[in-house]
Amino acid sequence: MNDVTRIPVAGDRPYDVLVGRGLIDALPTLLDGAVRVAILFAAPLKDRADAVADALTAAGLRPLPIEVPDAEAGKTVEVAARCWDQLGAAGFTRTDAVVGVGGGAVTDLAGFVAASWLRGVRWIPVPSSVLGMVDAAVGGKTGVNIGAGKNLVGAFHPPAGVLCDLDLLDSLPADDLRAGLAEVAKCGFIADPAILDLIEADPAAATDPSGAVLRELIERAILVKAKVVGEDLRESGLREILNYGHTLAHAIEKTENYTWRHGDAVAVGVVYAAELGRLAGRLDDDTAARHAAVLTLLGLPTSYRADAFAELLPVMRIDKKARADTLRFVVLDGLAKPGILAVDDVALLERAYQAVAQ
Repeated sequence: MNDVTRIPVAGDRPYDVLVGRGLIDALPTLLDGAVRVAILFAAPLKDRADAVADALTAAGLRPLPIEVPDAEAGKTVEVAARCWDQLGAAGFTRTDAVVGVGGGAVTDLAGFVAASWLRGVRWIPVPSSVLGMVDAAVGGKTGVNIGAGKNLVGAFHPPAGVLCDLDLLDSLPADDLRAGLAEVAKCGFIADPAILDLIEADPAAATDPSGAVLRELIERAILVKAKVVGEDLRESGLREILNYGHTLAHAIEKTENYTWRHGDAVAVGVVYAAELGRLAGRLDDDTAARHAAVLTLLGLPTSYRADAFAELLPVMRIDKKARADTLRFVVLDGLAKPGILAVDDVALLERAYQAVAQ
């Protein structure tokens, strides 16, 4: 386990995010006192889950592999209940732990299962995608989807640590890797413009899992999120900025019955948020235009169905940032200067939608 970057996340229950290669051997050191360790994984990650189980067994722990449906299909109350049943059957106690091996959906589920079992046991995400590394695995937000929308049922439950093993990106499909970079670019717009400079300087390097550029992008994005969640775990204020572009993105995902990649929806969402900020007089034209330009360099979508606004609006109203009948959007007052825009003018929302209408 060489050349490991350790990024601390502050708060009431501080932990570290480890970024590097060959990190599985570090897992048992984060589980001191545990006897049983559930390993939640989807079928495509079975080999990696088996490797985790072998490492735990070698350290004297008892692994309990639990296969769950892949992607958003696994983020349901029903799947969580099946996991709880298996923990109960195995006799899991408060000192035991849960590990989630996979993309953001699996780690969200694993964290929620851990948060709710005996009102909270330790858990560790081992994210297998860029999206999981820079977004879902960091920050302690766990949850599942229900019919009314995405992530509406969940808990704040910080992990004991996060293992971002870059080896897992070598076999990640190119489309999934690019989708995760939407969250990285988002961090560039809200906090760290150097991310945007790196992407613009060499888009090919930004999408090369074997190179140093992608690692730097991942580490920079994690640093952005770590700083924000370290100051605001429970989304009482500052943490809302991480939802830049997500109001429309979550509506698109629900409308598409979660068949769209989260990152693809976020890419469209940040272009929409930039235009909304521009029309509201908050953001300059050049920075607004830069959103679509950067995302296009990464091969990400920047538009959605032109006739979909009426369908998306009621879903956006269920957004966690909404207050009564007023929608609240994260917008920019300039590059790396996020703020909140309260909107009850549907005409303004619809005008902004023209920027992404296809």
